[in-house]
Amino acid sequence: MANASDNRPLSPHLQVYRWPLNMAMSIFHRITGVGLAVTAILVTWYFLALATGPEYFETASAVLTSWFGDIVMFLSLVALWFHFMNGIRHLVWDTGSSFGQRRVYRSGIAAIVAAVVMTIITVIVA
Repeated sequence: MANASDNRPLSPHLQVYRWPLNMAMSIFHRITGVGLAVTAILVTWYFLALATGPEYFETASAVLTSWFGDIVMFLSLVALWFHFMNGIRHLVWDTGSSFGQRRVYRSGIAAIVAAVVMTIITVIVA
């Protein structure tokens, strides 16, 4: 093995490798799950501050209603809807259906579109 040729091909670098949609959605499903756990901690902190007293609530409210808090909450909303729609996709797969290559791709696009639409509706209504 030490005498192996140095001219052998190398594996493709991550930046030149094109991720299949299903792989990207799987990774982002996990990332959004972790992000939603962090969001749950922030929302719990907000409610605990509300129950603790006005001075604690003012601090929590100032943080979560600042421009940074608005961005975090918006990204959490996007993560919530993406995770929800992709979770429905996984539940359909648990029934043993929709495993064809076209159906997997189409259901991925449908989950993304549904997440975007629901995010827009939620922002408009809220």
